[in-house]
Amino acid sequence: GATLLTMPLLSPLLLPLLLGCASALTALHTPRPVIRPSTCAKSTHRDTLSTSPLVMPLRSARPSRLLPVQMGLDVTTAKPEDVKVLVLGCTGYIGRFVTKELINRGYDVTAFTRERAGVGGKKSKEDIERDFSGAKVVVGDVCDAESLKRNGFGDKIDVVVSCLASRTGGIQDSWDIDYGASKKALDALIEQGGSHYVLLSAICVQKPLLEFQRAKLKLEQEIEAQDSVSYSIIRPTAFFKSLAGQVQLVKDGKPYIMFGDGQLSKANAISEPDLAAVIADGISKKEMHNKIIPVGGPGEPLTPLEQSKILFELFDKEPKYIKVPIGVMARASPRFVSERSRFPTPPDRLPPSLPLLCKRICTHTQRQMRKDKKKKGLHAVATRAMLTLIGLLH
Repeated sequence: GATLLTMPLLSPLLLPLLLGCASALTALHTPRPVIRPSTCAKSTHRDTLSTSPLVMPLRSARPSRLLPVQMGLDVTTAKPEDVKVLVLGCTGYIGRFVTKELINRGYDVTAFTRERAGVGGKKSKEDIERDFSGAKVVVGDVCDAESLKRNGFGDKIDVVVSCLASRTGGIQDSWDIDYGASKKALDALIEQGGSHYVLLSAICVQKPLLEFQRAKLKLEQEIEAQDSVSYSIIRPTAFFKSLAGQVQLVKDGKPYIMFGDGQLSKANAISEPDLAAVIADGISKKEMHNKIIPVGGPGEPLTPLEQSKILFELFDKEPKYIKVPIGVMARASPRFVSERSRFPTPPDRLPPSLPLLCKRICTHTQRQMRKDKKKKGLHAVATRAMLTLIGLLH
């Protein structure tokens, strides 16, 4: 049966999986048909909760108006080794896979990173060079236009692939990173006479409720509006990382967490290598240029309830659920949603004790961050998930 969200159940390991729920929930409808990559080896349903990827027609991609693009190098016909690709966000969750995929395909890759990158800033430039053997690693500040031009565009760049994402999802962070940094890279590419821009966006920008979604959507619109370079905007549905926490919970006999009745949204999660392959295809495949492309994993989209049934059946466990009231999404903290974008909900849908509960959950998470610096990055994701989903109501 359903139980109220309580503190002991919201461990640091559990919180990150809620972030994926937020992305699917904000759309509040089934995404349009998606394309699937075909570069990964086949996997069994039991091993990965996924069937082998299939290639689908590109009719699912939303065509943009035809633009009189002034092309530099034709990146769809050039040999990969002749195409210089700058990757932003190369040490991020998806960026790591994208950078390695581009290297494996033979592109001339430049990986742009901070002086100290990775979770907790543990990785130095030397560490990243070891991770991305075959790529040129440069250090700079993506938020500083001059640093970006000097270090990232020191050599002529043909393609920019932006996998940037704000770490906190806060208002300032969203506009500085999700919009500002990626826009600076677009401007620099145009100024240098580059050819193509690939943006990793998200399906949830279709119905933007949170500030990072609005920032990403604003960037998409400006990419579409310019006519100097071609582009591919990739909108993935959900990541397996967002669902992975649920797998271990169910395996351990604990409840599955979902919003409402678990049928408010649908998503077909995509694996990291599959998504990296689609992003790389966005460079070489002409039919993916000047389009916004929703992409997900193989098979039909599943509701959280359907996903839970698969897990309970796989592990032969009795179904148990924590059903989070949809009312908790009614208002978000000012840190994540600006005044102009706040959306109202009737007060009778919010339990009277909810604001206090939310504050206690977030306070607990912040305390854990201070206690365990080794897991600072994990807790940062957890904090973003909690504040995004529940918010510090006021």
